[in-house]
Amino acid sequence: MENIYSVLITAITVLGGTTAFRFYEKRAMRKERDDEFIRHDCKDRISKLEALLVESSREKDDLRKMVLDLTKEVAALSVKVEFLTKENEELHKKRRTTN
Repeated sequence: MENIYSVLITAITVLGGTTAFRFYEKRAMRKERDDEFIRHDCKDRISKLEALLVESSREKDDLRKMVLDLTKEVAALSVKVEFLTKENEELHKKRRTTN
């Protein structure tokens, strides 16, 4: 009778150990797949962010150049306005003196 109990306990232990091993093996494989998915997802996101960073850097450089060009134009127009204002005042003075 003791032999039967020993055999049953051994069989239950072996089957339980095998089942537990399969469970942990599947769990480890699932975790590995999840980690790999996260890794690939992060790589894709990083690539997209790097592309956006390069694009925004180019855009910033273009805008900076545009601001510099507009600043030059404003300076040139300011000089013209100043010159034309002085010339206009001189013409008004000449006109007043001739009348």
